[in-house]
Amino acid sequence: MGALHEGHLSLMRQGHEICDRVCATIFVNPKQFAPSEDFETYPRGEGEDVAKLIAEGVDLLFAPDVSVMYPDNFATTVSVTGVSDGLCGAARPGFFDGVATVVSKLLLQALPDVAIFGEKDYQQLLVIRQAAQDLNIPVDVVGGPTVREADGLAMSSRNAYLTASERAIAPRLYEVLVEAAGKIADGAPAANACQAAITELTTAGFSDVDYVEARDAASLAPITKAANGPTRVLAAVRLSKARLIDNVGI
Repeated sequence: MGALHEGHLSLMRQGHEICDRVCATIFVNPKQFAPSEDFETYPRGEGEDVAKLIAEGVDLLFAPDVSVMYPDNFATTVSVTGVSDGLCGAARPGFFDGVATVVSKLLLQALPDVAIFGEKDYQQLLVIRQAAQDLNIPVDVVGGPTVREADGLAMSSRNAYLTASERAIAPRLYEVLVEAAGKIADGAPAANACQAAITELTTAGFSDVDYVEARDAASLAPITKAANGPTRVLAAVRLSKARLIDNVGI
């Protein structure tokens, strides 16, 4: 959705490693925002974004406006069940319908062989992968590793909302997730580790904790006991205007 940072640019470099041409799409999707959310104020800077894409050797930018993506007679929604349940799907009703709809359109418009999405938005990655599979969109959906600041904070366009004092607190999210993942890997019940993480985040000063949960890495089914197979610990928290999400693998 624009406001490109090093995390986005790492996906462009990954694309160059595996494909002959790289296309980027930028579209701030109104269907991903609830009426109370930050669509109007979401960070935008197309001129800066274009300069960054040129510097990375990106071959094509597709940046449609809303009238192109959603003309007056637009009447279709793509809804993915299962992997969209709970987590951000519960905290932001309708969000993944907006994601699945717009990404399905963008994939069909661009028709890439490979599409790369960052693992920071892990649930979103699985929703997109499921939609592409179910709709027979001929694309290999690949995850790109989360890129972090030096102190561990996952890069995000919404980090721009953080005040100086909030920015000092924000890295604690990643630290707490790593601690929870370590406990689960050592055999601790997932529910206990996640509840301890919620307590730690609240104590650290996060204004709200939407969730901290351990889920199966492939299906996002809840993990109730110690991890048995690849697992992700996922969280969403708030610091004033900024909603931060992150996850770590086990």
